[in-house]
Amino acid sequence: MNNAQLNDLKQRYVASGAASPATQFADRAENALIWDADGNRIIDFAGGIGVLNIGHRHPKVVQAVKDQLDKVMHTCQTVMPYEGYVKVAEKLSQVTPVRGHAKVMLANSGAEALENAVKVARAATGKNNVICFDGGYHGRTFMTMAMNGKVAPYATDFGSMPGNVFRAPYPVPYHGVSEDEALRGLKMALKTDANPKDTAAIVLEPVLGEGGFYPAPASFLKAIREICDEHGILMIVDEVQSGFGRTGKLFAIEHSGVEPDIMTMAKSMADGMPISAVVGTDTHMDASGPNSLGGTYTGSPVSCAATLAVLEVFEEENILGKSQALGDKLAKRFAQWEQDFECVDFGRNLGAMAAFDLVADKANHTPDAELAGALCKKAREKGLILLSCGLYGNTIRFLMPVTIEDEILEEGLAIVEESLRELVGSKSAATA
Repeated sequence: MNNAQLNDLKQRYVASGAASPATQFADRAENALIWDADGNRIIDFAGGIGVLNIGHRHPKVVQAVKDQLDKVMHTCQTVMPYEGYVKVAEKLSQVTPVRGHAKVMLANSGAEALENAVKVARAATGKNNVICFDGGYHGRTFMTMAMNGKVAPYATDFGSMPGNVFRAPYPVPYHGVSEDEALRGLKMALKTDANPKDTAAIVLEPVLGEGGFYPAPASFLKAIREICDEHGILMIVDEVQSGFGRTGKLFAIEHSGVEPDIMTMAKSMADGMPISAVVGTDTHMDASGPNSLGGTYTGSPVSCAATLAVLEVFEEENILGKSQALGDKLAKRFAQWEQDFECVDFGRNLGAMAAFDLVADKANHTPDAELAGALCKKAREKGLILLSCGLYGNTIRFLMPVTIEDEILEEGLAIVEESLRELVGSKSAATA
């Protein structure tokens, strides 16, 4: 079927809240390229929203999935376990920087991992409160919607959210929130809303994802660790988007040297296969009773096979080095665009987790969400998938595979630059 026929089916049968606004349908893909149902070639700077750090259909992952399909597809691991689940648990325990000996539970999605992390924290501490941060994003289930630090579009139509969730500022000096102010806000939340004796966990992303790709300073993360230790609160780090090599480390928290109690991960964990994990200190992970954690499909054999293959690719192909090199290339290009365009501001990256903001006024950092939307639309028309994000909707984020070929990267960046020039012109053009 072609794009037009598939769009007709989408309009008829897919719920509007779940339907993509895109009118092209993926037919096949390889590394950083997708071909749609009409045969058009598209460069992918989104990676399925950070799911494809080692590219579409990495051969080693594809082969591992095919091999597993010849063995077993499903038993429900609580009914009859299988090697893949325990091997993934072993590997994650070895590479995840949580305190002490780590144990693992597998789930299906990032949101499901966060839900279970909160369950574990409540069981381990006997407390209920959870503190999250402005701009944070943790999922679309009810608990994770309550935890998100942005209302629209995630929680606008769904009624009351679960209680015992409190909010603190995230340090983004560019938007007027210093590290000191963020810590003051957190300490105030502990005094005015979330009594430490009733608070199970502080949950944060080491780099805001949907919130705008703003990295937390190492000193801030260390201060969170100290506050948690002082009050017997568990530190939960959400690495769903920042994990598996996006930042030049396997996990973003490694840049700080901080060891959390619990970490969540998903997205690029299995190169497109659905799986997530909660990894935490063994005493915390073992706090709840038998059969209290899990689900019918959690840690499926096929997804476990893909995860093990991904971890092998990281070891064999210097993915972390490639991530850092890609980040350096993007940072250099962002710096040039900041010189060339009045609207491009605050280019930033931690490894290949890279972004810049579009503004109407650089002096005042005035967000221009309309321009961000227009840029993504024009880039798509030119054959490039580009994503915006951020609390103000004006951040352009880059999530292309870190394995992207240099010529494809340059082609995509040229489309971004060409689109910006068509939309706003450039400083040189304006002064000519």
